[in-house]
Amino acid sequence: MKKNLLISLVLLCFVSNCQANDAPNTVLSKKPKLVIGIVIDQMRSDFVYRYWDKYGQGGFKRLVSQGYFFKNTHYNYVPTYTAPGHAAIYTGTTPVVHGIIANTWFDKISHKKVYCTDDLDVQALGGSKKAGQMSPKNLLTTTIGDQLKLATLQKAKVIGIALKDRGAILAAGHSANAAYWFDSASGAWMSSDYYMKKLPSWVNDFNQQGLARRYLAQSWQPLLPLAHYTESLADDNVFEAPFKGEAKPVFPHHLAKLAENNDTFGLLKSTPFGNSLTNAFAMKAIQAENLGKNAVTDMLTISFSATDYVGHQFAPQSIEVEDTYLRLDQELARLLSFLDSWLGKEQVLLFLTADHGVIENPSYLASLKIPAGNINESQITQAIQQFLHDKFAADLLLSYSNQQVFLDIAKLNTLKLSRTEVEKAVADFLLEQQGVASAITRTALQQGSDEKGLQRNTRLGHHLQRSGDVMVNYAPGWIDSTKKTGTTHGSPYNYDTHVPLFWYGWKVTQGQSFQAVEITDIATTLALLLDIEAPNGSFGQFMPLQLK
Repeated sequence: MKKNLLISLVLLCFVSNCQANDAPNTVLSKKPKLVIGIVIDQMRSDFVYRYWDKYGQGGFKRLVSQGYFFKNTHYNYVPTYTAPGHAAIYTGTTPVVHGIIANTWFDKISHKKVYCTDDLDVQALGGSKKAGQMSPKNLLTTTIGDQLKLATLQKAKVIGIALKDRGAILAAGHSANAAYWFDSASGAWMSSDYYMKKLPSWVNDFNQQGLARRYLAQSWQPLLPLAHYTESLADDNVFEAPFKGEAKPVFPHHLAKLAENNDTFGLLKSTPFGNSLTNAFAMKAIQAENLGKNAVTDMLTISFSATDYVGHQFAPQSIEVEDTYLRLDQELARLLSFLDSWLGKEQVLLFLTADHGVIENPSYLASLKIPAGNINESQITQAIQQFLHDKFAADLLLSYSNQQVFLDIAKLNTLKLSRTEVEKAVADFLLEQQGVASAITRTALQQGSDEKGLQRNTRLGHHLQRSGDVMVNYAPGWIDSTKKTGTTHGSPYNYDTHVPLFWYGWKVTQGQSFQAVEITDIATTLALLLDIEAPNGSFGQFMPLQLK
């Protein structure tokens, strides 16, 4: 009798998919319960395999072995910066439509710089005033999160999380329930009253744990013995910048001592522990907001920003960058394991990509006899000013920023100068400057239709109302920095446009594709999988994703 009862209980447990650890039901649902978008800030595609032998089994390797890997994913516009990158992923379009042309740009109306998420009409919640006056008002289209809210009559929960405000806000969209970012002044997660009247109690409780301060109380030691970092240069090399207060950019980095000489909590963002803090907050958000356990599909966007800060300072050839990725791999494993227990793999549709790639340090490239160099934009600005004054006897330059020339159109009209002729004259002049590969005028971009490659990517990154009159692209290997240490990104070249893209979870079969896809295809693919409308400015295509 007891034996029969035990067999019956085992069969009942099998039929209902129950487990001893109370893990959730794993029966494939009609739609995913939760969509998670993960963006790694400054992850070039080859980083998946560059550190492959040192990754664990539960992070990147799990995405490769259980997910679908698009190995030929590219950004289809320039400039490849953080704000346009997040906007492109979630809107399915490029700056030509969504309007986020850079992180910060010159405003042609006010003649002042505009930050991508600035909004003086909103107030901070939970952090410093200036850091909280942020919203998505400068984003001109909907995101996939907005479309999910529209499709569910606002029942779906959509939340964005990132150390960077732009990484949280532009991903989440206009009608999100919340976007949370890290305040370097207080060490707390914060938001603005654009989203809510006050912070949820769970956010305050999380902040009161003081995790940021605890991370800064330790030293950044490498996970492995230094000799094991065979994918990187020696720890002490001339291509890396030390933290303020350090004599050399070498391990260990004593964070508690360094915090005295640096922006205390801002220092955390330039260590892998910034990603650890982000991951902990994201998992807490899933629990506190009960994401994925509602009647409709919910969505969470997570951007791991610390990789970008570390990369800018130390560059890809550094042990610091390698160590950051090894630690990020562990964080991804923790997140995927948590999702297993929270909902089950089959109830979560997850994608992971990057907002841009990165170039190796130009001085390092030059040391290997590879063409590379640094551009002094201050000198270029002065040269353009002098050229315009000499040729047209007038001061016609308003700004040279983000590799764009902004002309004083009002003055051109007053002097009855041809805008087209002045644009062309400036473009021709810039093509004579060392390190400049192309200079494309606004007029040429308006007239272009069948262009490919660099010209197409330049047009897709150009917004008529916000962008400049001449768009400049530097030569491969050249960057807009006078510093000989660290690195940056922003170009139309492979090292900045080629990023990883994984799909994982609900209905996704294991596999990989070498077919070229574009970053703007993500939002369209999500919309079709969720049976909702794509974002209203999107022009992406459905990816050839293999489904169950």
